[in-house]
Amino acid sequence: MTTPLLSVESVHAGYIKDVDILQGISINVYPGELVTIIGPNGAGKSTLAKAIFGLITPHTGTIVFDGESITGLKPDRIVPKGVGYVPQIANVFRSLSVEENLDMGAYISNTPTKKLKQEMYDRFPKLGDRRKQRAGTLSGGERQQLAMAKALMVQPKLLILDEPSAALSPLMVQSVFEQIQEIKASGMAILLVEQNAKKALQISDRGYVLESGRDRFEGRGIDLLNDPQVGELYLGLTH
Repeated sequence: MTTPLLSVESVHAGYIKDVDILQGISINVYPGELVTIIGPNGAGKSTLAKAIFGLITPHTGTIVFDGESITGLKPDRIVPKGVGYVPQIANVFRSLSVEENLDMGAYISNTPTKKLKQEMYDRFPKLGDRRKQRAGTLSGGERQQLAMAKALMVQPKLLILDEPSAALSPLMVQSVFEQIQEIKASGMAILLVEQNAKKALQISDRGYVLESGRDRFEGRGIDLLNDPQVGELYLGLTH
């Protein structure tokens, strides 16, 4: 059996002392895998992403990445190990240009920035067209593309995406999901936290369903999508 790239084991975490939003969550992400986290509002999906990335410190439990414990480490120590993170909001520097945002994303990279930026412009052509434009003037979908490109500038082994389709038009949602699939096809592992559960599960290798801070269901994306119980409770489907 392949060793997980990311292993979260029995993690309890929250924002206030003695008040845990995560109630013993355990998940794995294997190399090159796309794993989706779904669940109702308040289930702990974004909290889990923040705990993995070091924005909040678990009260108990362990987080292991690439064979090394990152439990309790801050983001500035986690990023160099190979983890990229795109938060749902405030994910670009609005006063800086597209190009300057990418430069900021590459601050720890040893690869020449010019080469990395060109790779991002090739992957996200609209960013290439707007490279001198201030990020704050981009559309919501273009800002989401820039946020992903900025996180990719460090060439992570794992990319964590927190609600990448939130507040986007249906056309841009489709575009963002296509780009997520392209990133996955390059061999990168992705942990996707997403409210658009049906669309996310359709493209996922595996998924976890969170409820009240616990991982209630786990399985292949397509199996969760077709599970009557998951469908009724979390996807608005009736069988």
